Amino acid sequence: MQRRQMLNALGLTLAAGFPAAAAVPVAKESASALLYPDVQSMKAAKRPVEGALVQTAGYFMPGDGGAAVYRYNNADGYTLIPQTFVNYKMFGAVCDGKNDDGVQIKAAHEFANLHNIPVINHGGEFWIKQTTGVPVLTNVHWGQTIFHIDERYNARNAARFEIKSRLQSRKITLDQAAKAQLLKDLKPGVKLLPAMAPYSNCLVFIADDKDRIGLRAGERFTGQSWAREDFFYVEEHGRLIGDLAWSFKDYTSLYAVPCEDHYLIMEGGSFYLSGNSPGKKNGTKYEGYWRCGIQVSRSRTIIRQQWVGLEPGANDVAMNPRGGFYSMSKVYDVTLQDIRLIPWEQDREGTERDVPAGTYGLSCNRTLKARFIRVTAEGGPVHWGVFGTNLNKHFFIDQCALNRVDVHFHCWHLHIKDSSIGYRGITVTGGGDLFIENTTVWSRNFVSFRRDFGAKWDGAIYVRNCRYIPSATGETAVLEFNPADFTYNYPIGFGRTVRVEGLVIDYSNQPASKGVCWLMRTPAFSKMKSGDHMFFPHAVSFRDVVVEGRAQGVRLLNIPTPQDYRQPSPGGFAGGQLTPNASLVFEQVMLEKADNLLIGSGGSYSDEHALCPEVHIVNCHHVSAKIDAMADLRVERSEVNGLRLALKGSVALADCKLRAGEQGMDIKAGGGAGLTNCTLYAPVVNGEARPEKTDRYGFVQLNKMVRFNHLNTRLGADIVAYCKTKGISLLPKFIGMLQGHHELEKETV
Repeated sequence: MQRRQMLNALGLTLAAGFPAAAAVPVAKESASALLYPDVQSMKAAKRPVEGALVQTAGYFMPGDGGAAVYRYNNADGYTLIPQTFVNYKMFGAVCDGKNDDGVQIKAAHEFANLHNIPVINHGGEFWIKQTTGVPVLTNVHWGQTIFHIDERYNARNAARFEIKSRLQSRKITLDQAAKAQLLKDLKPGVKLLPAMAPYSNCLVFIADDKDRIGLRAGERFTGQSWAREDFFYVEEHGRLIGDLAWSFKDYTSLYAVPCEDHYLIMEGGSFYLSGNSPGKKNGTKYEGYWRCGIQVSRSRTIIRQQWVGLEPGANDVAMNPRGGFYSMSKVYDVTLQDIRLIPWEQDREGTERDVPAGTYGLSCNRTLKARFIRVTAEGGPVHWGVFGTNLNKHFFIDQCALNRVDVHFHCWHLHIKDSSIGYRGITVTGGGDLFIENTTVWSRNFVSFRRDFGAKWDGAIYVRNCRYIPSATGETAVLEFNPADFTYNYPIGFGRTVRVEGLVIDYSNQPASKGVCWLMRTPAFSKMKSGDHMFFPHAVSFRDVVVEGRAQGVRLLNIPTPQDYRQPSPGGFAGGQLTPNASLVFEQVMLEKADNLLIGSGGSYSDEHALCPEVHIVNCHHVSAKIDAMADLRVERSEVNGLRLALKGSVALADCKLRAGEQGMDIKAGGGAGLTNCTLYAPVVNGEARPEKTDRYGFVQLNKMVRFNHLNTRLGADIVAYCKTKGISLLPKFIGMLQGHHELEKETV
């Protein structure tokens, strides 16, 4: 073949991706270029001249995908020429199910990293056995590539693929004056830190290891705690992204993790896992966590369009826990999108095969702006929660179907929308804004705030247009706050504001359930044995809460010890008037026929920052409240079945239908009580209407007494009919007192 013909052939094959194997000619020597059918033929042939370009039509055979161009020199032999991309066949991946193709995969990525070119491998099946720590520093396009991962060779200290940064973390050293100024400026609400301006485009971490917080409750967690720690991303001139949660008296570490100025994209690929990760169970102990998938330690990374599951016919038989197949740590702005993966089995039948610790499909630690979009990972009762996370800020879940969303310690800003959360539910602690929108949760509680870290949320809670499907027949809650009486070393409270609107509680899957469902369930105490006081939201509202699938409705709240909460604002009762420091609003809520609002038990108040709520109930049926506390109560356009009140505050009922229940009504209000446009119906005793028992209201006796302030109070048709049947003529004065009566007037007719 002449020189011109060889160069033309080389150009054509590069452009066309090489012709079929039968069309590849036998290699012939040229002054500057050679073409061989495969690498073995190239190595076996006579050495070309120094600097010659050599091309193969495949690695093992023509057309197997391993075609490449090499340069020959006498010192190094054949050297692969960097092109626009590399694939795994270029490096000799065998793909026979026996070879550890991870060796060649790792070599391909190391070459791509060295020359800053992508790995593009759109198809084929590869078996990864003992290889770990494949470094990924460039874009990866896997298309329909299939990876079989032999989990017998999972490691504790290395994932199979590691998406890394080329940039190195650096310690931040400040002189005493600059350090003092930073500690003074670093506090919640701060958006600008001039001292951090030199660290633009960095993720900055600060921690005080000597200040331990987040002590973990539970016998198995004795001694566990966290350093006070925070992190944020620095923009130009020291502008911060990532709201600060803590103030610091000192710090033991301060360092910056530089972030890349471009995105690394890994897309495509299917992963089949063998399910037999190493490690043996030793009683209730375990040998540590094992890694098997993709570790991300590079900011601005996008992983998308991947499938993860078990090999056909394989089962998850691992006895030790795994870290996440996707695991992220110390990163800013990372996205998982269009991913299917699985949660791992943990609670298998019996106990001898249980995994003794949480085992995860997704792990996130110290992430800022992590997004999960159209990620699916569902399972049943045997599976552990797919998420295992700590220290995550600005955490977004969008259009996902997950069996659990979980942040153990310190979540700050969590947004869940258009998603479905399964059996293990939403379990979090932390603060900032918790948004849950257009989402279905099938679990014991709609949201469970983790007891082991104090069941705390220091921020706003918003739930809008959601569906809650209780998975348990026992007592459940929309928002479950149940801390232990334990010293957690940080403030414990149940949100600063709570707003729930448009919630459907669906019992269609268990219509026979008689379990009580609370809108908020809080502990029986509000002061720890240590002397620490909890805080209660200063604004709570539940609107448009509907129960489907059973007739039994929900209960509102039970706050046994309001006097022991400590609110940011003062409140109290003086001069016949309550100064509230919290607002509780319940509008159009489908209530259970039971005592559904319980506040206080007559305890004494010794602090002006104790909880003093104003309670407003609108458009609700079966209102039954028992309140012995500093509080105001206003009920409008509702059906009221029971009021047993001993208030240092006022009571106002407007446009209500009253039907005294089995326990009657007993209203005492230091701030006065009034009824406007209300109707009194026959009380119910032993399940029957008893119009002759109107004295069970406590503030009305037929023709004898009217107590409190009244404007246009009416007697129900059942009482009027009873009076006619019994020949009882209602006195004009009594009727006049119902029509208009002032508390300063005589109560007796």
